[in-house]
Amino acid sequence: MKTFRKVRTALIGCGMISDTYLENCCHAFNILDVVGCSDIKPERSAAKAEKYGIQQMTNEEILADPSIELVINTTYPVSHYAVSKAALLAGKHVYSEKMIAATLEEALELEQLARERQLLLGCAPDTFMGAGLQTARKILDAGLIGTPVAAQAILVRGYHHERMRTDPEKRFAFCPGGGIVFDVGCYYLTGLVNLLGPIHRVCGFSQTRDADSRVYGHPANPLYGQVMAIETPNNTAGTLEFESQVICAFLTSSESINVTNSFIIHGTDGCLTLNDPNTFGGPILVRTRTGEALSVPLTHAFTTNMRGLGAADLAYAIRNGRAARAGSATAVHTLEAALGIIGSGESGQLYTMTTTTERAEPLAAGITEYPEMALDL
Repeated sequence: MKTFRKVRTALIGCGMISDTYLENCCHAFNILDVVGCSDIKPERSAAKAEKYGIQQMTNEEILADPSIELVINTTYPVSHYAVSKAALLAGKHVYSEKMIAATLEEALELEQLARERQLLLGCAPDTFMGAGLQTARKILDAGLIGTPVAAQAILVRGYHHERMRTDPEKRFAFCPGGGIVFDVGCYYLTGLVNLLGPIHRVCGFSQTRDADSRVYGHPANPLYGQVMAIETPNNTAGTLEFESQVICAFLTSSESINVTNSFIIHGTDGCLTLNDPNTFGGPILVRTRTGEALSVPLTHAFTTNMRGLGAADLAYAIRNGRAARAGSATAVHTLEAALGIIGSGESGQLYTMTTTTERAEPLAAGITEYPEMALDL
């Protein structure tokens, strides 16, 4: 592995997902030198700083420190735009949690700002870089199921447990930019784009169920009995038409206690059953013309929860002068697709995409002893 000068990094937003990021970015990736963290609640950043041996900082201190090159933005979805914009204006590269922003206009503004300032802007999800979907990419590119013609993505996972929380803090599950189609559907959309290429048109239906009737149900919650604000669609069904002519049925719902995941690509010579794209590993099955289902050994590294992988890849992109795999173009494109499904349901019209993207460069197969080498490209 080549030796690089590490990229000094700070994390803004010490909420639920920050532990996974800090654990991986501090200990799993040699390219990152995580030096500090901040949060709107100082007690949270203090706890994370102590746990990971880094400095507790304010946002202002992070942005004013000229030695910090990369900001990882793990704030709430509605805060992604403002935090990322401030970091870009301060001359920092940015890697954001999903989605990149709550609106397409905000996302395009961030992308333009990064371009003007010659900075890299990346965004989760990065699970498509894991062993499962990288193995699937290798199978597709080798033509083992022929030409892809159709796909299906079904995602049902209930958010009803949210009403039994004891804290009054508004959660991303029901905030703009954070409902099921954005919060978890983005894993499927990002996986599909990296397997099949950009989307041409979408159509769909969307609903916001129980927006005025769902209440906080735990007596220990200060908001007990009050209405939970649901500000984003929670039941959507759409169809995606890719530029490659593949058609995909795409369903997301957070309105059932049943948990169902299905992610399949159908080709002219077989079909490919994919792992849950919210994970990095998992089983990959190929069904041939004979109907036989074959379990395919994973060919790539990163089988466990390696969130932060996209940030590490972006750091290598900084040093190598290349594009980041989990870059802004795909993040903007998948956000537009999700918004297009919702907009189509409201207008009753097909929605033609205004953005495009390219499939990210695949990771090298077979690198397991030193998996970080797969990013050094």
